[in-house]
This record gives sequence, structure tokens and C-alpha cells, in this order.
Amino acid sequence: MQKRYTFKRAEKLKSRKRIDLLFKKGKSFSVFPYKAFYLLTPAGFPATHETQPAPDHRLTAPIQTGFGVSSRHFKKAADRNRVKRLAREAFRLQKHPLTDHLTKKGLSMTLFLVYIGKDLPDFPTVTARIGVILQKLIRETA
Repeated sequence: MQKRYTFKRAEKLKSRKRIDLLFKKGKSFSVFPYKAFYLLTPAGFPATHETQPAPDHRLTAPIQTGFGVSSRHFKKAADRNRVKRLAREAFRLQKHPLTDHLTKKGLSMTLFLVYIGKDLPDFPTVTARIGVILQKLIRETA
């Protein structure tokens, strides 16, 4: 079966509660020019404060990902959007080993990648660094 290189709506991190919880209770590491924040939960359940949700609130994707860029380093919104677009594309093309690993382990992950560099990156650089991040996440969850 051929892999579909998509980045669906269910895989996008949009919930303010999940983002807040990720930054409060999640772990992080840096692979310059990115800082990765992640939080693992049992498969199918969103990260909540105390209780497990009802079955109708299950997640459909093994990983939800968000991307951020500081407006302090990039004053123009067009530049911030370009950096995020490059990161999303690099992630979309390389995420399958991590999603397969999480599915086998019965885990779900919330991931947020923050670009901390000061210069506009090129696509090969972004692809290489996000590949390193994804490999490190696979090792962390092994």
C-alpha cells in the first residue's frame, strides 16, 4: 500500500487547551533552528488535565502538530508564513515513520515546532532539521 503524503485537518493542532497543556506539562528539546515541544498520551485520547474523555471525543490522528515563528525575529507576516509553510511541507513528507511508530506503540502525540532561528531558511535545511527532530522523537518514545 502506498503512503499518502497528506496533512489533514485532524492532524493540525488547533485546540488552545491542548496547546496550553503541551507547554505546561510537555517535554522539549532543541535541534537548531527549531525547538520541539511534545506530549505523549494513550492512543485515541486527547491530553486533558485529570480525566479521560468520553469515547465520542477520541482523536482520529496519532499525532497533532502545530508550527510557530517569533514575530520578534520576523516582522513581516509574509516571512513568518513562509517559514511555517516550509516546516509544514517538510513535516508532511517525513512524518510517516513517526506516525507508524506511535500507532504500533498505542500512543498519541501532541507536537509543536517553534522556529528559533533569525534568518529565513531554505527548504533543504528545514527538511534536514525536521528529519532529525522526527528521528529523535521516535527514539524518545521507543
